[in-house]
Amino acid sequence: MLWGCFAAGRTGALHKIDGFMRRDNYVDILKQHLKTSVRKLKLGHKWVFQMDNDPKHTFKVVAKWLKDNKVKVLEWPSQSPDLNPIEYLWAELKKRVRARRPTNLTQLHQLCQGEWAKIHPT
Repeated sequence: MLWGCFAAGRTGALHKIDGFMRRDNYVDILKQHLKTSVRKLKLGHKWVFQMDNDPKHTFKVVAKWLKDNKVKVLEWPSQSPDLNPIEYLWAELKKRVRARRPTNLTQLHQLCQGEWAKIHPT
């Protein structure tokens, strides 16, 4: 499983998750990668974080961390995954990695990282 982010200009962090992502993992990922990605993407102070209503995204501990860290979150309509633009990036990443035919998990992760960074903004 992977967590990734992007902005209009390019992709941000891509983080491998060992096992299943749960609410505590999600907060740790946000702590480690969200603000770093905001800096890398050169978003400044006027950015809005978008995530869907997956249960791990809406737990109180996640909402508290977002509020405590002054992260403005885009309100999201329930049960509307097709509106999430990152789904198109996941599809593109899968297509690119599948074409490279990784043979083990280490190679899969390396290919994901490399191909993620190469995805063009268009």
